[in-house]
Amino acid sequence: MTASGGFGNLFAGLPASLRAEQVDVLAEANNLRIERIVSRGQVTPPGEWYDGDRDEWVAVLAGAARLRFEGEPAPRALAPGDWLRIPAHARHRVEWTDPERATVWLAVHFAAGD
Repeated sequence: MTASGGFGNLFAGLPASLRAEQVDVLAEANNLRIERIVSRGQVTPPGEWYDGDRDEWVAVLAGAARLRFEGEPAPRALAPGDWLRIPAHARHRVEWTDPERATVWLAVHFAAGD
């Protein structure tokens, strides 16, 4: 069988260390973007929040993280298999990722209402 449009493994090429989060775009078309994100201890800088123009569906495939939404009293712990949908303009931040092993995220960005 021949693959069209690309082929890969989400766990291939994981870096042993990272200075910054690694974002690899796996596919992109019109109002859709699929990314593999690799973190090793990276967090959102203090006082900063993500506030995206598009909805985002994110899953943790490996590792562990804590993500906080503005207004929530505590961050949400995420382990392999956990996913959540982040509506457009829902302010959120990554409060912690495992510094000892790669946290591998799968993120799907899409236009709100699509």
